[in-house]
Amino acid sequence: METKWSDLKVPIDERILKTIQELKFSSMTPVQAACIPLLLTNKDVAAEAVTGSGKTIAFLIPMLQMLIKKMDKLKKHEVGGLIISPTRELALQTSRVLAEFLKNIKELTQILLVGGSSVAQDIHKFNNKGGNIIVATPGRLEDVLIRQQTDCNLPTALKSLELLVLDEADRLLDLGFEKTISNILQFLPTQRRTGLFSATQTKQVTLLIRAGLRNPVLVVVKEKGTAEDQQSSVSTPSSLKNYYTIVEPQNKLTTLISFIKQNGFNNKYIVFFSTCACVEYFFELLKCLLPKVQLFCTHGKMKDVKRYKVFDSFQEAKSGILICTDVMARGVDIPEVHWVIQFDPPSSATCFVHRCGRTARIGNKGSALVMLQPHEDAYVYFINKNQKVVLDELPQIDLMDAQDITNKIRKLQLSDRLIFDKANRAFVSYVKAYSKHECNLLLKVKDLNLGQLAFGFGLLRLPKMPELKGKTDEDFEAVEIDFNSIKYKNKEREKSRGDKLKVYQETGKWPVKPSALKKRMKQTVPWSKTKEGKDERKKKREMRAKLKQAVKNGEKKKKRKRKLNSDQLNDLAENLKLIKKMKRSKKNSNDLDEDFGLNEDCGDLIEGDGS
Repeated sequence: METKWSDLKVPIDERILKTIQELKFSSMTPVQAACIPLLLTNKDVAAEAVTGSGKTIAFLIPMLQMLIKKMDKLKKHEVGGLIISPTRELALQTSRVLAEFLKNIKELTQILLVGGSSVAQDIHKFNNKGGNIIVATPGRLEDVLIRQQTDCNLPTALKSLELLVLDEADRLLDLGFEKTISNILQFLPTQRRTGLFSATQTKQVTLLIRAGLRNPVLVVVKEKGTAEDQQSSVSTPSSLKNYYTIVEPQNKLTTLISFIKQNGFNNKYIVFFSTCACVEYFFELLKCLLPKVQLFCTHGKMKDVKRYKVFDSFQEAKSGILICTDVMARGVDIPEVHWVIQFDPPSSATCFVHRCGRTARIGNKGSALVMLQPHEDAYVYFINKNQKVVLDELPQIDLMDAQDITNKIRKLQLSDRLIFDKANRAFVSYVKAYSKHECNLLLKVKDLNLGQLAFGFGLLRLPKMPELKGKTDEDFEAVEIDFNSIKYKNKEREKSRGDKLKVYQETGKWPVKPSALKKRMKQTVPWSKTKEGKDERKKKREMRAKLKQAVKNGEKKKKRKRKLNSDQLNDLAENLKLIKKMKRSKKNSNDLDEDFGLNEDCGDLIEGDGS
């Protein structure tokens, strides 16, 4: 049953309701209906809701209502609302939604504090324009707060704070912002309301609730699954259909292209890859293999300005394919995404849910597909048990010729060495990421068929890497060419390579910088071995922490260092005097031994012949 805005038992300003109407939100989502009244009746709220459930509106409306109804109107540099988001993209998106409301509420202003500009520029911006509501990423906010400058006193500005919002709190903690959040909380007044919103509840989130919220009301909004779920709550919206398909590693790219062609180019797709290098490489391939489709790509190593531009362009596009890493997995709201395709299983089970949540947002329909290799088939059961997400098998796809696609990829690499380099980097990064997978009991590097996988990547040859040592390449046939003959299309880059190639042909050694040489000399170790070492060090740290805690709780006594008694201290002082005396009088070692008493009571020593 739909809940109308008029059903709210708390008063909402007419200008807020006008904006809601303009944004075409005809009814409230469950999380909005639950959280808005609680926050407006001075309660702290910790809300867990499925991704795409309208959490942003759930905290923006009470924040604006609080500041509008505030008896003492906020001055230019007084901050009444603070929203902390885990990523720049999510902060930017929240700021845009807020801007729609502020068009009708002229007396309030906002400021966005995220990376991409210097701290000095942000301080200058706050000094000039002020801001009653701050939307920020935790790192940048902390930087501005701890700046000891007389020209910007943000801690003083925050004394007027009415409402703090921690958006995507689980993601904030996953990204390692726990200490940063703790530092920020020290600058905030205790007499404030706090709203914590997350898609999943973890132990870390629970600890944050205890530290940052006072007697919070816990709100859990989950949609029910189908009868097959036995009426258990699920982590994804009911309007989202989840599928999986089992694909041989050499056919993964072929399957992706065939699937998109069968579903049509008029749809909007988000395709997730496991690494930045894979995004860069497959973006180049799809530009060649799907020339009629509008393609976009983004990842964490891309410059901020470029990422924002890609994000804006894909939001406005009516169709196209966004190729990305998990930088786009959380919080970002892109309208009318028809399909989310996971080319690889994500690094964690919770991330699987967040990836899927980029479609079927706020009641809209959408579909998600994860592509699994034959040895990964148990992942379907794992996701069902771990995240309560039921995956249906996708109907069979009419595949294109995989060999034909691989030939096209190899031809592309031969035409530009840059693509050849990207191919090798993508393959190595994929294997590295696979070894770090959270679900490493199911997804093991040793189970990967690296030969078939390399064929699927369209490699010209297998790269040198620890995981391939001692393994046969029966499933992979390298191209027989002189790899030094592959040239860069970029003339400057090719000239630089040509100069180095001449040195190599004359000396037999490829010229490298001294810093790069040190890295090359370092013996490569398989990622699985590196991970074992890290796990071992982690266990030792945990053991030390447990021991300290046990001592603190009085369960164990701390080992005391043995102290010298007074007689031993006197002997030590006498010995020091003798050493100083020896230095002054130039005594030989035998005399010194006699003074120290080393020739006395030596027992039955056997004298050797000195040989």
